[in-house]
Amino acid sequence: MSVAYDVVAQEGAPARPLPAAARSPVPPAQARLLDSVAAFTHHRDIDALDHSLALSLAELAPARAVVLCKRAADGRRLESLVRCAADAQGTFSLCVRAPVDDDPALAPVWRCMDQQQSLAEADAGDCRLYVPILHEGRALGALQLESDAPLEGARALAEGFARIYANYITLLNESERDKLTGLYNRRTFERHLQRLFHCPVAARAADERRASHAAPVGVWLAIFDIDHFKRINDTYGHIYGDEVILLLAQQMRASFRLADVLFRFGGEEFVILLAGQDEVQARSALERFRERVAGYLFPQVGHVTVSVGYALAAMGDYPETVIDRADKALYYAKAHGRNRTHGYEELAGRGELVAEPSTGSIDLF
Repeated sequence: MSVAYDVVAQEGAPARPLPAAARSPVPPAQARLLDSVAAFTHHRDIDALDHSLALSLAELAPARAVVLCKRAADGRRLESLVRCAADAQGTFSLCVRAPVDDDPALAPVWRCMDQQQSLAEADAGDCRLYVPILHEGRALGALQLESDAPLEGARALAEGFARIYANYITLLNESERDKLTGLYNRRTFERHLQRLFHCPVAARAADERRASHAAPVGVWLAIFDIDHFKRINDTYGHIYGDEVILLLAQQMRASFRLADVLFRFGGEEFVILLAGQDEVQARSALERFRERVAGYLFPQVGHVTVSVGYALAAMGDYPETVIDRADKALYYAKAHGRNRTHGYEELAGRGELVAEPSTGSIDLF
């Protein structure tokens, strides 16, 4: 397809008009495609981008459903499935779920990613198309399209969306993640907090709790840092210090669930947004992590410990208030022996924090 460009005229010379063909309206199908691409690349939030991609492709492709299968950072598992499907009235709905390990239904997804090429399958009128999402020779995930009719006509469209998504998600990841560990960075943490305290997700969670009559679902903000980290750098050098941070990030990923969000602030400071049923569950998860780190043998350095402070992020709280509470609990843990976990609510209930100052180690606003 040839593209006509207008040429800026030199000063004093008349501009050359565009050919009539170039001034003609864009065909409706092309305009719709451009609108969809513009819509999903507008997002600066990865979750919103994922949802918009699935919805845009579902609206454009002749498919009853589109599934975005996202690969985890370690490459050994899928971290999430974003499914967009239309009901009998043609209304699209989104569903996000964690995939089940070793689910045989996901075997074609893995085959598509491993072979790094699109695959089409049909079984008794149930047709599926699998398209890998590739970037620099690595499969980031795959798109799965489902239909009652063969989907070969949608292959070029799906592959085009996969290429655009791969390029864009890579840029977002680079801006959202810490370069050393691959964990989310401080900038992303601020956006997560704003969404946690101000967007309808928290209200929806409350509605779900009322509907199910389940125990309150809490979100806990935990802050931890590496005990005596300066001593590690001074004794072994910054290269080994960086290796400790990198290996610690790997221990974090292995310890917490996909629903828990992990951040590095820089230096030896880390934050976790932890979803749990109650304080007992949250504390148990943080204690398992602390013990896991204490039992791990870091190359050259040996054993390393962390101190953890956490607080409940309740609806109606201000972000800086929750951070300050978790920071107070962390300060208490470090001032009372290190290598331990303390919660603000527990300490405040015992009157332990009356005279404790905040370290102010994390200043958000």
